[in-house]
Parts: sequence; structure tokens; C-alpha cells
Amino acid sequence: MDDRRQQITARRGSASGRALVMVVAFVLTVAAFLGYRGELTARNYPDPVGTAASVRPAPLEPMDPAFVAAAVRPALVNINTSTKVSGPGAAGSGIVLTADGEVLTSHHVVMGADSVTVTDVGNGKAYDAVVLGYDSGADIALLDLPAADLPTAAIGSSAGLRLRQPVLAIGNAGGTGGTPTAVHGPLTNLDSDIVAVNVADLSRKALSGMLEVAAEVTAGESGGALVDRNASVVGVIAAASGDPEHAQGRPPNGYAVPIDAAMRVVQQIRSGTPTDTVHIGPTATLGVLISNALPTGTGARVDVAIYGMPAHAAGLSAGDVITSVDDRAVTSVQSLRVALNTRKPNDTVQVGVSGAHGVHTIPVVLSAGPPN
Repeated sequence: MDDRRQQITARRGSASGRALVMVVAFVLTVAAFLGYRGELTARNYPDPVGTAASVRPAPLEPMDPAFVAAAVRPALVNINTSTKVSGPGAAGSGIVLTADGEVLTSHHVVMGADSVTVTDVGNGKAYDAVVLGYDSGADIALLDLPAADLPTAAIGSSAGLRLRQPVLAIGNAGGTGGTPTAVHGPLTNLDSDIVAVNVADLSRKALSGMLEVAAEVTAGESGGALVDRNASVVGVIAAASGDPEHAQGRPPNGYAVPIDAAMRVVQQIRSGTPTDTVHIGPTATLGVLISNALPTGTGARVDVAIYGMPAHAAGLSAGDVITSVDDRAVTSVQSLRVALNTRKPNDTVQVGVSGAHGVHTIPVVLSAGPPN
């Protein structure tokens, strides 16, 4: 267990005050934005002569929301994060996977955090958590708590979900802690593409293959559980359709990562083998702020080399363009993230730089940073 409990020691950007995590989702397709859910009204056409009757799906069984919520609550946690610069940060939810403290949550809940505090709903105890790994593109993270004998969630499967199937979303609504709040409704899309905006820092992220539920998911429920009538987790709550007060007549919606996709990330983290998308262990950082100002294919331009961080110590400055890390070409901000994703703090990398001093390569010793 000691290998999993390395401390997070880096800093975060300049978000001030307490920012409750709520991700506002904008549906990419015009049809979905206007309220169409990909369903067509059924018509009872007569069967062709001499053929068997059409096979119709079995009716969906009802849900008992109170029973399901009571069964799931003990296996949930409330999450609060903080940064060295701005103090209290995001608040969210998590799902207990193992009795010894593995917790599944959304990546954006812990993104940029210097410390993560988790309060278990089942026993009321607070724990200092360590981020074991994450996939920022899938918006999934795995935490580790120094705990034992925690109530655990029943993990189901998202493979057999059906449109209009009733589900329940439950989590730390409002980020205020205490007893998780539950809302329920039918599944209205099984493969939704959205652009999520994190209201804590206004960062945007495209998410695909999301489950959409007609329920008023709110701030703080990110990382919470989407569950079926049997109280089995079928998704990880990731986003809401926006502020209900400004919904302009559209019904509220919540979005969740299918549990099968989330558990594939968990298994990769447990394997201890990083990939281009799955980061494992403490995050390694250059200590630079980089924009998307350059055309794709030309590198990643440094806006700020943070004082005292590795890039600044190695001589990088604003305006320099990072073109490679070791033997890997850097063509964009995203490719730079990928190149660093498998690295660890204290690794030395050879950074190719184009700037005022020409084209050259410099060694940089990476330091620990917050989850990207």
C-alpha cells in the first residue's frame, strides 16, 4: 500500500475562493440541442403475410427511488480539494470500489488540486486521499484512502442499458457535504457527445459516448453514481446541462461516463502501466503555462515559465516554442501533455526548444505537480 500513498506536493493555478465543481454540458449536435433524443415514435404497421409477429422489447420495470438511494448512499464519499495558492477549491463526489479505500471519481473534481480530502458517507470519517491515476480525456480518476472496512458500491454494467430505462443520479449536490442527494429520470441517450465547461476554471473538454438522463443533476454531484433499479452503478456522473434558472424552457439533463468505460480506466491504473491517455502516480510537470495560440503542427508555445519550476530553472522563457520531448515530436499542447503523461517526477527529459537563442535541446528535471 505504501507505493500508492505518495504525497501530492505541487501547486495550482490562480483560482480564488471556493469553486464548486459543476460542468455545464453543451450538446454538439443541433438536433440534440433542440431536444430531439434520437427516438422515433413507434408505429404499429401490420406484419407481412406469412411472417412471424415483430419481436417487441419487454416493458421496463419501475424503480423505487427511495430504496435505491438508501442502498447506494453508504458507498459514496464527499470530496473537497484545495490548492496552496487559493485555498479551498472544488467539491464533488466519489464511489467506493474497495473496502481498503479505492474511490472512483471524475478527473475534473481533483484536477489541479494540491490536497484532496474525502469524507466517507458510510462511516462519517474524513481521509487525506492520494490520486492513484487518471484519464483526463475520459474524465475519470482513481483515489486511494488510508481506510479499511468501507462499504462498497455494487458495480454493474452499462452494456445492456436501454432508452427510457429509469436510473437514479446521486451525489454531493451543491458540494455542501452531508447526506448525498438523489434525482431520478429516464435515460434519453446512450451515446451523447458533449463539450463540458468546468465553471471552476472555464476549461472545456469534449466527451463522447456519454449516458444522458432526464434529471436535474447539479453542482457537486460530479463523480457520483448513476445507478439502475437494482442499485448497481452503471455510470459516473460527469456533467449537467446547465443552470436550471437559465435553461430557456429545455428540460434539465445530466450526463455520465458509462461504468464499463470508467472501469477500463480503473483496471489500467491498477495495472501500474501508463499509456498515452492514462496517467499513473504523481504527475510530472515542466512548470509552464501554454496556450493553443500556435497552429497545429508547429509546437507548444510557452506563455509563462513559472518561477522556481523546472522549465524556468532550465532557462525556458515566455515565447519559446517546445518542439520535442526526448525523441518525441511536440506538435501541439495536447501532444506535449501526451509526451509527459508517462513521465514521473525527478525524471530528466531532453526538451527541444525553438526561441530567441535558436533551436537547441536542454535537459529538464521534472518536478511533482497537481493532476493535469
